[in-house]
Amino acid sequence: MCAQKIFFGPLESRLLFALEEQGLSVFSFRDAMRLLRASNDATKNVLYRLKRKKRIQEILKGKYLFVPARAGIEGQWTEDVYLVLSKIMKPDYYVGFWTALNYWGMTEQIPNTVFVAITSRARDFEFGSQKIKFITLAKNRFTGLISQQTKWGEFNISSKEKTIIDCLLFPQYCGGLTEAAKALWNARKELNWNLLLGLIEKIGVGTPRRRLGFLLEQLNLQEDVQRRLQEPLKGFAWADPSRQKKVLAYDKKWGLKVNVDKQALTHWMET
Repeated sequence: MCAQKIFFGPLESRLLFALEEQGLSVFSFRDAMRLLRASNDATKNVLYRLKRKKRIQEILKGKYLFVPARAGIEGQWTEDVYLVLSKIMKPDYYVGFWTALNYWGMTEQIPNTVFVAITSRARDFEFGSQKIKFITLAKNRFTGLISQQTKWGEFNISSKEKTIIDCLLFPQYCGGLTEAAKALWNARKELNWNLLLGLIEKIGVGTPRRRLGFLLEQLNLQEDVQRRLQEPLKGFAWADPSRQKKVLAYDKKWGLKVNVDKQALTHWMET
């Protein structure tokens, strides 16, 4: 089978060479205009042709990924998704929720979606075979992130403690309350409980406190932490908002409308 030959025009070659020379794996439309020293329309045409030839990939409006020649004719190559996020997002972002659960080894599930917490709004997009989903958090909830190093560079991710809290705050982005229970169990010897409780106080939202106490009780963990979590409660919150809103029981101790079978929260411990 003969290899397909792809030919590049002068401007296309100039841009590819400049991107390679300057090590720009992620670049903007303005970067392309500067490197080409060309007009707006000419730059658009070059980018359009390079996208068709699979030498660049548009990952956000006006943001592009340079696909190196080693990717081959099909362009089957992707930069590390965490590096791409660090380059296209402002500092106020972190990889979190189900993705962070997997990164920290708190779940065996491998989500197809990369969940990213931000403080503003952004449109979800696809990167290779992965979907990038943005979760907008209020600024008082945007805390507990740390920097991690990979062979590609640094990226932001929620700490183990903040990952737990985020999963209790938004179980629908972590596989539900059952996955949160697994995460608590798997990380029970690694979590800094004082730090975790401090983060709950800092974000000032009562629901994670209720769900954490409820799960710790079901898992027979951290009786001292359970006592510290108890406080006067008003009303009831759903135990798992990702499930059907059908009340199976009212837990007055933790102020929850239980809509998940309690045995389902721990049945995985028997397998």
